Amino acid sequence: MAGSPATPPAGASAATASAGNLLTINNVEVIYDDVILVLRGLSLEVPQGKIVALLGSNGAGKSTTLKAISGLLPTEHGEVTDGSIIFDGQNITHLDASARVRMGLALCMEGRHVFEHLTVEENLRAGAYFRGGGEPGDLEQVYHLLPKLGDMTARVAGYLSGGEQQMLAIGRALMSKPRLLMLDEPSLGLAPLLVKDIFGFIRRINDELGLTVLVIEQNARRALEVADHGYIMEQGRIVLEGTAKDLRENPDVKEFYLGLGDSGSRKSFRDVKHYKRRKRWL
Repeated sequence: MAGSPATPPAGASAATASAGNLLTINNVEVIYDDVILVLRGLSLEVPQGKIVALLGSNGAGKSTTLKAISGLLPTEHGEVTDGSIIFDGQNITHLDASARVRMGLALCMEGRHVFEHLTVEENLRAGAYFRGGGEPGDLEQVYHLLPKLGDMTARVAGYLSGGEQQMLAIGRALMSKPRLLMLDEPSLGLAPLLVKDIFGFIRRINDELGLTVLVIEQNARRALEVADHGYIMEQGRIVLEGTAKDLRENPDVKEFYLGLGDSGSRKSFRDVKHYKRRKRWL
C-alpha cells in the first residue's frame, strides 16, 4: 500500500488513534536549527508485539525519526514542529528523553556506543540504571538470549569486535526492560555472517519475549527477512509501506533496494548505474 497511514479524525483520542499499536506517529515534521526541514509529514505505526522495518538510503531521515521518538532531538538543535508521537495511548511528543526511557522506550544508536572502559557486565548493569540496578535474574536472561556475552563478562568492552559490541549494545538495552526496542543500523560495519547473526537474534527476542521492535536499516534484504511490516522512506516522508512479504515482491523495492531484476536475478553494478526508469512513487 502506498502513502502514509490516514490521519485520525479531529477530536479522536490518543488511545483511539493508537488502537492496536504501541507506537503511532502522526504527520510529524522535524526542523533542525530552525531552518532545515528533515521530516516532512511522516506517519507510521508499530503494532504491539511486531517487528517493523524502516528502510531508506542515507539522508532519508531514518535516524532523525528515531531521535524524534526517543526525545533526543534537542541535543542536536532539532525539534518536532508539527504532528504527534503517541506511545501506548499517551502523547509523548514533547516529553523529555529520560521520561520516555521510564515508559519503556529503548534505543540502540548507530555505531553501538558501548562504554568502552567498562566490562561487559558493567555495561549491562548500566542499562538497568533507571530501574534501580534491575532485578535478580535480569543478567541471566540476557546471557540466555546472548550466550556469547556470558562467556566474556569480565572483558573490557573497548576490546570487543564490532559484532560483539553490537550484541552488547542490544543486551544493555534489554536490561532496561523495554516495551519498544529501537535499533539504528544494527548491521552497520559488520561482516555478512555477523549481520545474519544479529538479525537472527532480533527475530529471537521478538519470538521469545514478545518484544516490539522498530529497526532502521539500509540492508533491506536482511530487515525484510525478519520484519512483519515495512516502510520505505525517502526525503523525509514515507513513500511505500506494506507487509514484509509484499515489499519483498514489489518491483521497485526489488530493483532499488534489493538489487534484483524482474526475474529475481541480481543486477550488476553496471545495470544499476545505467538504469533509467524512475521509481513509481516519484
